[in-house]
This record gives sequence, structure tokens and C-alpha cells, in this order.
Amino acid sequence: MGFWGRLTGWMRPAPAPPLHIAGDVGDGPVIVLVHGIASSATTFKRLIPLLSDRYRCVSIDLLGFGQSPAPVGATYTIEEHVEAIHATIKTLRLRAPFILVGHSLGSLLAARYTAVHPEQVSRLVLVSPPIYMSPAEISDPMVRAQVGAYLRVYEFMRANKNFTMATASRISKIFQLGDALEVSERNWTPFMLSLQNCIESQTTVSDIAAVSVPIDVLYGAQDQFIAAGTMKIIEQMRHVTMKRVDVNDHLVRTRLARAVARAIG
Repeated sequence: MGFWGRLTGWMRPAPAPPLHIAGDVGDGPVIVLVHGIASSATTFKRLIPLLSDRYRCVSIDLLGFGQSPAPVGATYTIEEHVEAIHATIKTLRLRAPFILVGHSLGSLLAARYTAVHPEQVSRLVLVSPPIYMSPAEISDPMVRAQVGAYLRVYEFMRANKNFTMATASRISKIFQLGDALEVSERNWTPFMLSLQNCIESQTTVSDIAAVSVPIDVLYGAQDQFIAAGTMKIIEQMRHVTMKRVDVNDHLVRTRLARAVARAIG
């Protein structure tokens, strides 16, 4: 190999590492569960017991979160997250397509994963998906203002590290969330870059439109991260079934977990 070949090989990004498999329980058709930002597979602790009597439930920690690796130089783009999920699923050596469930950020990654690997996924379940379009693409002024407000909040969070970490810590303690919410020095870079590169900059509407498998979307009626205008766009797609659950937050608590379990069947 010549100099330029060695240089090109040296500059090539390292392949995404397999992620930590936090749980693999039950027998039957496989469900892979992908959590959201600033969280871990703990997200699904109320959902898995409702499914594991008839499904094999595999829950993973995303790149940089939970017990998964946080590689030096990782940029936490949606492509990088999806590549790491793919590397992990390959280790399972599955013989049939699986149901893919994503919560929050995980739902955005699940939609992209299914768009990129359509032959692997039999059904897509998106729970509390923070789906936003670029304000420039939104004609309705009220929806445009709503999405613009979300994006300004996220930018503020990224720019004010100490405030964001302190606020997350207080919320976690008050509501006893444990590993379901963590923004700390340990995962600040994965949090900040995932927020910027996957949530603030996303093409989830296009990813969902490109998917041909059935999609169930479930979210809380008072979920503060849901943009109602974007949900209306998604709901009009023929392969999407939308379910609005009477809950007041973003987390997969008991009522939302039961609704997700019923949707999966």
C-alpha cells in the first residue's frame, strides 16, 4: 500500500462499535427496543414485562448512553447511531425480520434504521417521537412558530451546560427517574451532539414516508415535546396508525406502556 493508501486508511472513521445489550428476555418473535436521549434501556422497564410472555425483547443502550461505549471522536449523527444499532443487531444473528420500537430520540433513529434496512424490520413502533421539520418548510405560521420555539429551547440547552445538567438532576430526583434521565459530565458530549445532529437536524418525516412497513405512533396527549402540527402530517400517511394516549408527560410510564403493548398485540 502506497503513502496515499495508508493515509486514506488512517483517515477513515472507525466502524461503529456494538452497543451494550441491557436486556434479552422472553421467547417468540423479536422486538428490539431503542431508548431516547439522556436515558438508557431503563426506559422500557414497564413495557418489557407486558410483552416478554410472547415476544423476545432485546433492549439496548444507545451510543454514549447507559453502559454503551462513547468512542473518542464520535459525532453522534443519526448515521453514526444507526450504524452502531446495526452492528449490535448483527451480533444477534436474527433469522427473521423484527419489530423495532423507539422512544423519543430512539424513534427517530428507528425510523431511519427502517428506511436504510427495510428488509430487517417487520413493523415500526414510534413512542413519543419529537418529530420536527425545518421552520422554512412549514407554511402554517402557528406550527412554524411552535417548532421554532422548540429549536430555540434546544439551542439554549446546548449552550448552557451547567444549567441543563442541574435542571436534569433536579427533575430526576424529584420524580425518582434514576437512569431514565441523566445529563452529566459523563454523557454531556453524546447528549449535546445527539440533540444537535439528530433532533434539531432531522429528516424523520421523509424517513417515515420512505418506509413501507406498518407504523404505529403513540404519544401522550400533553407531551411537551410533541409538535402537533407535524403529527398531523404524519397521521395522513396511509401506513401510519396514530394513537394519542391520555398521559401528561414524555416518559413510558404505566399507562403509555400498556397502550404500546396493546398496539403491538
